[in-house]
Amino acid sequence: MKLRDVIGEMKTEMKRDFSSSHALKSPAHITVQMPFKMTAENEPQIVKALKEFAAGEKPFLVELDSFGAFAPRVIFIKVREHFNITGLHSRLKDVLLAQMGFPQDEIMTVVHPHITLATRDLSRDNFGQAWPKFEGREFAASFEVNSIFLLKHNGRNWDIFGEFTFGGAS
Repeated sequence: MKLRDVIGEMKTEMKRDFSSSHALKSPAHITVQMPFKMTAENEPQIVKALKEFAAGEKPFLVELDSFGAFAPRVIFIKVREHFNITGLHSRLKDVLLAQMGFPQDEIMTVVHPHITLATRDLSRDNFGQAWPKFEGREFAASFEVNSIFLLKHNGRNWDIFGEFTFGGAS
């Protein structure tokens, strides 16, 4: 079973057992830039900038290890080492500021790499029931990061708008 399917099953478990379905509105991902608004006319510019940015990046391995929480609403899969992702974020931030003219307040200043399983609609009571089930659960996986994705909101969910493959990827 693919890792994305395993994570999808955990998100579905959160919906079924703890009435939290918000995380199902996007594909499993590690956020390196918070959502932002952009006009359709500017989409080609960000696609071009992300394509050029990704061409200069090299693939790296991400290891996932157990679960964490931002009490009282968020349960996530932990990323073991952050340095590759924080480095990617730092370089992306430079591109968004310099080439795209993003305002400083629309750029994440710090990134906390994780994969969200439950958020926003997880009630405090359900968090209190869910977290003990995940806190002690064992989970480990890894995957190669060889691209970044641009997600676009369609009014209900986040869809993959573009994938930008790293230049060093095979």
